[in-house]
Amino acid sequence: MLTLGADDVYALAPYAKTLGVVFEEITEARVQARLTHDLSLSTVGGGLHGGALMGLADVCAAVCAALNGPAGAAPATVESSTHFLRPARTSVVATARPLRVGRNTVVEVNVHDDEGELCARVTQVVTVTKPKAS
Repeated sequence: MLTLGADDVYALAPYAKTLGVVFEEITEARVQARLTHDLSLSTVGGGLHGGALMGLADVCAAVCAALNGPAGAAPATVESSTHFLRPARTSVVATARPLRVGRNTVVEVNVHDDEGELCARVTQVVTVTKPKAS
């Protein structure tokens, strides 16, 4: 079983750190991360920008898929569907869970605000490519 810590993710995917993603749990069954509300990530009305929410979800889905793939596998999102359900005017927590594991892993990510309200649901197909033999 592959194990990853937050520092491993930041080294492999620096965008996660740049965005401000803070991991709370990283396991095969669940990847959970927080994004603190910041005006620099907001849009009209003060809600977090959809791109920030999608970036958070994408990072969580990729980590989840990688943990469920072969050691050293590289995840790449090939399809993403986002449903925005309400504005996120507070910090948010994204929880990613695998729905189907394989070469193309399907991951569902739910994004909740600090009141526990579901703000976005993202379903992603992430291809997991085995490392090439050298």
